[in-house]
Amino acid sequence: MKELPNFLRLIGGLLTDVRVSTTDKLLVAGAIGYVLLPMDFVPDFVPFIGEIDDVFLLVLALQRLIANTDRSVVLEHWMGDPKQLRSLDLERVLVAAAFFLPRRVRRRLRAIGRDI
Repeated sequence: MKELPNFLRLIGGLLTDVRVSTTDKLLVAGAIGYVLLPMDFVPDFVPFIGEIDDVFLLVLALQRLIANTDRSVVLEHWMGDPKQLRSLDLERVLVAAAFFLPRRVRRRLRAIGRDI
């Protein structure tokens, strides 16, 4: 959680950097739009999957954005310790995202994170 401000700055920097793929930027924008829309492809009343599909889609789009961007560009926008950047993986993002989800969903996400 302590990397969250650095992570947000990184994402903001990458989304505004002209050296980053427009396709990857559009995928992140689309994922953010999906999260904000009141209607989902998988309704929230569907147990577990309906509650995390928004977060999972956003995490995948963000991971793609970072993975497809040249490492030097990513490091320019990263304000934290470069060693911490290596640890920005799905498990850590899911645990951070779990903070905003219902308690039972948080427990399931933590269990998934341990299995990854």
